[in-house]
Amino acid sequence: MSNISIKALCKDYYLGKTIVHALKNINLEIATGSFVCVAGPSGSGKTTLLNIIGLIDEATKGDVHIAGEDIQALSEKLRTRYRNQTLGFIFQSFNLMPVLNIYENIHLPLILHKELSKKEKNARIMELIEAVGLTEYIKHKPYELSGGQRQRVAIARALVTHPKIVLADEPTANLDSVTGSEVLTLMQSINKSRGTTFIFSSHDQHIMDRAERAIRLRDGKLEEA
Repeated sequence: MSNISIKALCKDYYLGKTIVHALKNINLEIATGSFVCVAGPSGSGKTTLLNIIGLIDEATKGDVHIAGEDIQALSEKLRTRYRNQTLGFIFQSFNLMPVLNIYENIHLPLILHKELSKKEKNARIMELIEAVGLTEYIKHKPYELSGGQRQRVAIARALVTHPKIVLADEPTANLDSVTGSEVLTLMQSINKSRGTTFIFSSHDQHIMDRAERAIRLRDGKLEEA
């Protein structure tokens, strides 16, 4: 079953009179429950591809369907809802709120989920804090945590809405090799236990090797899928 279908995808950026072709005619199918790495050197188009799938950026041309829905045709209101209900995001810079503790940071994406009771929200947050091994740090602020611990908080925050797809842009780039490997193991465990689709970008061969499939980009073109 194909969860994500991308056809003839192109993305151009305009820098003055210069056109930068960030993505050139990308065709991809990604199955539900995949653990996929988008690989390639800096400037290859990895982040651009993730941002288009994540509705952070818009394609210049081409089609992107998720679970059969044309996501590019959604209104801005529906895009916001789609990002909050279907997608989870993990960033290399963690993007945690410094004034909030772990519990509060993970709670943030649930604010828009009015259908969940306070008890249900609390149960989700506590389950994930335990899953990422940070129960004893629940009241800590991000600055009191190591890089690996902060990335674990970011993973829990991405998963608290029960997204179908998690997009992780260079999730291990700011971590040492041992901690990066531990974060990947955690993501793989969640992928297997929940069937969540993970799409992460990297230019690190050791990280690429952990994926069940590598999508390789170079200069905006698909080299291997």
